[in-house]
Amino acid sequence: MKIYNFIIRPFFLFVLSLEVFTLSSCTEGDRFDYGRNRVFITGTETAPLTKFVVEDTPSMYAVTASATDKVSKDIDVRFAIDNSLLEAYNKEHNTNYYPVPDGSVAIEDANAVIRSGKTFSTPATVKVISTENFADGRVYVIPVTMDQVNGLDVLEPSKTIFLQISRVIHFTSLNISNTNLYSNFIFAEDKKQELSNFTYEIKFYSQDWHRITRLCSFTSKDEQRSSMLRFGEYGQDVNALQWVSPSGSIISNTRFSTDRWYTLSLTYDGSKLTMYVDGVKDAQGDGDGKPVDFQRFELGMSWTGYRGSQYFHGRIAEVRVWNRALSSAELQMGLCGVDSKSEGLIAYWKMNEGEGHIFKDATGHGYDMDWTNTAREIYEGAGLSHNLDYSSAIAWDQDDKNKCNQ
Repeated sequence: MKIYNFIIRPFFLFVLSLEVFTLSSCTEGDRFDYGRNRVFITGTETAPLTKFVVEDTPSMYAVTASATDKVSKDIDVRFAIDNSLLEAYNKEHNTNYYPVPDGSVAIEDANAVIRSGKTFSTPATVKVISTENFADGRVYVIPVTMDQVNGLDVLEPSKTIFLQISRVIHFTSLNISNTNLYSNFIFAEDKKQELSNFTYEIKFYSQDWHRITRLCSFTSKDEQRSSMLRFGEYGQDVNALQWVSPSGSIISNTRFSTDRWYTLSLTYDGSKLTMYVDGVKDAQGDGDGKPVDFQRFELGMSWTGYRGSQYFHGRIAEVRVWNRALSSAELQMGLCGVDSKSEGLIAYWKMNEGEGHIFKDATGHGYDMDWTNTAREIYEGAGLSHNLDYSSAIAWDQDDKNKCNQ
């Protein structure tokens, strides 16, 4: 059980108050009193959203109120959880946070006080009682607001703090170090998707780098206008990623490390092709304005004998196909997982089955991949061989390396 708290020094609060007041708009004729003392929630001076890490339950977070100067008498402050404030926050910031399910969170010692001569209050405690009813892939936020203050005015922009619950999630991943696993799954014709906009995503963990490493490819049935991912090619560093996109090569600015998870996202908005690493824009190129088809997923380098020389030594999870270009804010919310019913999500393989030979599509749209029925070119020039069973090469990992803060 962990408790988090933040206390800001009075000097910094005073500087903050001047900055906030200076930026605040005034109607004609208004005269602002810079010596006026006001109350706000501690920690909102830089941003209203802050992370609340929850490793186990119950888990607690201490919320306090601060005044911009020492108070001359006791100031009563009452805190409350108000989920109605989350809708406005989502609209303003283009996010899709969810309110915590009923019964999962409580607030204790909600009636706080800033004692005479002090600048901060006694703490109210926000307690996450259980995460049992939390849905996979959803990011939850607790809006904690000052719904009553007696004796001082409230600094309105800092009246509410939004506590983003950051769960420590342990997961199972697919081990793709065995080169006998590498092959393609080709979906039926009625599953072909023509995408004028897209987002492709994959979460990966590398254990070493060597010259040319193929990770995967999102492509059409005939491999036209593909999005293929490989490291160390094109004269680049072995840990530099090359996105062979439908409109040319895009090289990552990031040099990827071993022994850590990354979420890679590739977006196309009809004009620009953008690569994101952990939701942060990394590299960009021009598109050609034409759509692409998605009907085939290649795992590793499956072509002829290159499986043994262009192997990827590591793990993957969270593979997704969307029919829209996600924003950076949306991508950062999905680093650990997404809601399987998310808008525009076509196919979603968590790669967490832990057994069996079918990589299941969490969306329910019918994009399951059966690794007893794959296709690849076994010999150069021979064309695709179908109905290839590589299920015996499937292996899973579930250890301390596989954890993520949602």
